[in-house]
Amino acid sequence: DRTAAFPHRAFDAVIEQLAPQVRIRWVATDSPDAKRTTVLMARGRVRQPDRNDDIVYGAIQTARTCGQPFLGTCSGFQYAVVEFARNVAGVTNAARAETQPTGNSLVIERLACSLEAQERLVTCLPGTRLHELCGDVPFVGFHWCNYGLDGRYTDRLAAAGLVVSAHADDAGVEAVELPDHTFYVAT
Repeated sequence: DRTAAFPHRAFDAVIEQLAPQVRIRWVATDSPDAKRTTVLMARGRVRQPDRNDDIVYGAIQTARTCGQPFLGTCSGFQYAVVEFARNVAGVTNAARAETQPTGNSLVIERLACSLEAQERLVTCLPGTRLHELCGDVPFVGFHWCNYGLDGRYTDRLAAAGLVVSAHADDAGVEAVELPDHTFYVAT
């Protein structure tokens, strides 16, 4: 099944393009190394919770506050947005609908229309790091998700410093970043 393996093939392609001095290894969220690692999270079709949400949030907070490079994808995007909402934007009970469907402040909400195994035209916004990396031309982004940023929180997150760096006209926010950080991007 092409779509089931697509996220993993995409990561393999990215890893091949990284500089030789970049060390790549998988670190479980319940391991002692989780908080000391640059975070790259992807869930793809795996339908299981991360082993320890507190460690995931802690690792993301450490990356955000210490200037450690961070790339969060798929569930990594969701975790990054919730961590920022809780600890910077003042949404103390921010939650993800995927793991807390009855939460009061679902910053990450179930999408009205599933994007599972869908492609959308993604546009990077000028002036963002993602735009510098990807350029002016919109590109096709592959999705494997049913959750995204609830638009009711976009202005509050932006006022606290989180920048929307890419969107799709029919799918909403595709990426966010912190412009004054070494490298902090979530897609």
